[in-house]
Amino acid sequence: MEVVIVPDAKAGGELIAEAMAELLRRKPDALLGVATGSTPLPIYEALAAKVKAGAVDASRARVAQLDEYVGLPAEHPESYRSVLRREVLEPLGLDLKAFLGPDGTAEGIRAACEAYDAALASAGGVDLQLLGIGTDGHIGFNEPCSSLASRTRIKTLTEQTRVDNARFFEGDIEQVPQHVITQGIGTILEARHLVLLATGEGKADAVAATVEGPVAAVCPASALQLHQHATVVVDEAAASKLKLADYFRHTFANKPDWQGI
Repeated sequence: MEVVIVPDAKAGGELIAEAMAELLRRKPDALLGVATGSTPLPIYEALAAKVKAGAVDASRARVAQLDEYVGLPAEHPESYRSVLRREVLEPLGLDLKAFLGPDGTAEGIRAACEAYDAALASAGGVDLQLLGIGTDGHIGFNEPCSSLASRTRIKTLTEQTRVDNARFFEGDIEQVPQHVITQGIGTILEARHLVLLATGEGKADAVAATVEGPVAAVCPASALQLHQHATVVVDEAAASKLKLADYFRHTFANKPDWQGI
């Protein structure tokens, strides 16, 4: 696992966006795994700016979803499909033909989960998967004690998560779905490159447990230690609990320029 410490969220977004741009230069039809939330927004903004400036061609890129609400129509403004259309597809000049995601409205949710895993495999697998991290170490909606071998499946949202997400639903928790479909940890680990971005002091404990703690289901993100190409990008605040922070700074400062992240 490589840990990269950056000054702030904007610098992290630019670094990761350049890695995505370099991937698209090598493989124009790369399958990019994307996440929702505020953390990855600097990445999407930086990548869209590169596309607009002609620094990279994203016209053949494909986009895969990490998770989705169950029972929320795809056209609902707060479905993650709609959010990703606004924040990723449209800024990159892509349409829904380039998009892969689970069907959260399917009558048979278990079959829909299995179908999504199969669709990712049929598409050749995710080339680069973006991840955020929760304060408890969750990735996707894989909460603590999720199986490290889990596949795409249905999960029940905690009450706190529904309270937190109510702000997107007119402040009404009753409008927030009870369940989500999420890629499992085993599914996530099949991506060729995992890139986790964490910012803010509130993520410091989770980052330390992910990077320097044991691999354990109580911190789902610690499974990234098992991956052959995992990059954790953190700002100074999120890196504040890392015992090896100086080592991480030294290794990144002295790595070959051609190596990237």
